[in-house]
Amino acid sequence: MGIVAIEDARREAQEVGLDLVEVGPKADPPVVRILDWGKLKYERDKKKRESKKKAHVIDVKEVKYRPNIEDHDYDIKTKRARRFLEQGKKVKVTIFFRYRQLRRPELGAEILDRVAKELSDVSEVEGRTTGLEGRRMIMVLGPTAAPK
Repeated sequence: MGIVAIEDARREAQEVGLDLVEVGPKADPPVVRILDWGKLKYERDKKKRESKKKAHVIDVKEVKYRPNIEDHDYDIKTKRARRFLEQGKKVKVTIFFRYRQLRRPELGAEILDRVAKELSDVSEVEGRTTGLEGRRMIMVLGPTAAPK
């Protein structure tokens, strides 16, 4: 329509039964369009919902160990980590240290090595801390095979 006074544009939108929507506020003069605002908003929200459906969410599960863990507890936690990896989820293996255990970080490194070795058939190490981060040591395992 070209450059039109704002009152004329409002009147034109009311005659057609639509809304006057500002699409270019920084232009001189500002750019407006006559359109159905409800329909535009609905279509925009619909596109957002569709994009969320297509997005792939990576699930990360955490398995916590201690430096002086018993064999039975270690086996149970490692089996749980294996199950998560077989489902296609990433596993964050965390070793928590307390008190005097902080003086022996090599015990935590041994456990991380042992877990990585036992789960090497279904996972690969994606990331690992070289030393202590505060009171913990962390390793992230990612699945190698497709989930069942």
